[in-house]
Amino acid sequence: MRGRFLVGRMLLLAGLVLGLAACEAEPPAPAGTAVPGGEAAAGLAAPFAGQTLKVMTHDSFTASDAVLAEFKDQTGADVQFLASGDAGGALNKALLAGDAPLADVFYGVDNTFLGRALDGGLFEPYAAPALAQIPAAFKLDPANGALPVDYADVCLNYDRRWFETHDLAVPTGLEDLVKPAYRDLVAVQNPALSSPGLAFLLTTVAHFGEDAYLQYWQDLMANGLLVVNDWETAYNSEFSGGPGRGERPIVVSYASSPAFEVLYGEGVTAPGTAAMVADGTCFRQVEFVGILKGTRQRALAQLWVDFMLAPVFQADMPGQMFVFPVLPGVALDEAFTRHLAVPTRTADLTPAAIAAGRDGWIRAWTETVLR
Repeated sequence: MRGRFLVGRMLLLAGLVLGLAACEAEPPAPAGTAVPGGEAAAGLAAPFAGQTLKVMTHDSFTASDAVLAEFKDQTGADVQFLASGDAGGALNKALLAGDAPLADVFYGVDNTFLGRALDGGLFEPYAAPALAQIPAAFKLDPANGALPVDYADVCLNYDRRWFETHDLAVPTGLEDLVKPAYRDLVAVQNPALSSPGLAFLLTTVAHFGEDAYLQYWQDLMANGLLVVNDWETAYNSEFSGGPGRGERPIVVSYASSPAFEVLYGEGVTAPGTAAMVADGTCFRQVEFVGILKGTRQRALAQLWVDFMLAPVFQADMPGQMFVFPVLPGVALDEAFTRHLAVPTRTADLTPAAIAAGRDGWIRAWTETVLR
């Protein structure tokens, strides 16, 4: 997704609904192949012993050693991770490789870049069995080349204590941010440089439409909006609820930020911040995994995809990459169940619409806001 910008307690991070189309059956893995999240079938333990699977990722990918060891135990295969920059940079490298893929599997393209990956014919279709359990809202590639793995909601966060101290009502929608009462209160990230910044730009396009989103940004700037390059600066330095105790009580971050404040804040039992999750004010980033076209490790690549969609890996992700599982029923830390705000309706832009408009929207934003 991007590189995600995470420091300490934070996750770095669009309810898009497309149906799942039927896909041709995939070549079976060898007999005795490991079951995702379980043990190798009897009689043929470690069927891929001595082989290495290459998985291309963005720089923010991580998984616990114990979980990765489980895949090794099941299959006998080693997994080599190729960190390749942020999500956009990694995707460019994968596309440029063409018919000579740099890896067997690619993880980390999100719905803001999915259209580019699909148009480039990057993936081989694979209808993983776990897809039957995953909600349709996450399945954005009808051909099953890109399979959903995780998601995170980018939302405006606010400093609860600041609003209580200043006796000001918390904003309830995007329109509130251009009112005089909220002058000089908001910090956002540059969408040309930051994944959450791009997500917020897409939120405004979805909410106001292509004909009106730039006027909204002009109104924000006239109301004292602060634009910085990255999430770390916005949250850790400028946000009054962040560790730097800045001067801005509203910042673009993630719906899960308050929960991570409890998880990683020393002695914190209740978050001092909250996420604004009113309809249409958040953007859902969904990350995908896909088997790279031309791989010579097709059967092993299928097993890795299955493993990423299995409960053992899905449960590991929130604590490792600060994203959330697409597989229903995966247990989360109590801090999430108590403090995680989940938007009912996120900003709605399809991958095709994003692919067609993204670069032009960013250019127009740059000319309007930064010049």
